[in-house]
Amino acid sequence: MRIRATVAVASGALALSALGVPAATADDGRTWAPDFGLSAPERFSDSVAARSVTADDDLKITKAVVNGGKPIVVGTTAPKKVTVAITATDDSGIADAGTILWIGTDVESEDSFGFSQNEEAATCKAANATTSTCTLTVTVDPGWLINSDATSWKVGAAVLSKDGQVVQNDAFARTNLQRLSKVTVNAAPEPVKKGGTITVTGKLSRANWETGTYKGYAGQAVKLQFRKKTSSTYTTVKTIKSSSTGELKTTVKASVDGYWRYSFAGTSTTPTVTAAGDFVDVK
Repeated sequence: MRIRATVAVASGALALSALGVPAATADDGRTWAPDFGLSAPERFSDSVAARSVTADDDLKITKAVVNGGKPIVVGTTAPKKVTVAITATDDSGIADAGTILWIGTDVESEDSFGFSQNEEAATCKAANATTSTCTLTVTVDPGWLINSDATSWKVGAAVLSKDGQVVQNDAFARTNLQRLSKVTVNAAPEPVKKGGTITVTGKLSRANWETGTYKGYAGQAVKLQFRKKTSSTYTTVKTIKSSSTGELKTTVKASVDGYWRYSFAGTSTTPTVTAAGDFVDVK
């Protein structure tokens, strides 16, 4: 596995360290210092002490949504900032929330790695006297990712009530992290005689986080689609597979003026992507 330099994933606030969870170093060399950015003693008077919630307490996390429910798609260079919205309820109201996105067996394991929230405190909007949705952001930096990180990530959530209760769930929800994909198309010759042969080439590629480049995505089913010049709808003409280097190539007969494109439906690790149509004039 590719060895990584140490990466700090903690925010500026107190967090799991206050609850006795140590930092750990993952097998690939990345340092995992889980941080929920939550500390009741800092935000309240000394008379209000943070305590773990038991089954008899009324503080509950009811929902956690990352990136609006969509997968997190990351390219080769630009960090991706996503929103995490945590909804919780307590009879005293909700004061704050914290979050982490991580992978591994548990937050204390050496094989775990992740990213913590950017803010020292969440922005909480009350739906009523007892329930609020607290919003935070987490930045996923491709500089610290390896290709096997394109998988399902755990969403840790912690909530602080106005009367000082704290509830924490290290894996309350899940979100998918994907490698950004690209597809190109070129239909030639242009123009072409009616009944002549059009060769449609292209390439399907996706982010390789370990090299910082885009590499061909091999053996994937890709649809060749066509739209008449007078239409607004594409139809699938055929489905081909990308080569060992991600190359796409097929031939079709020219009939009418229109646009050709390749469309990839995506996989669990790679999002759907569709090329802009390439126009061919049929004489």
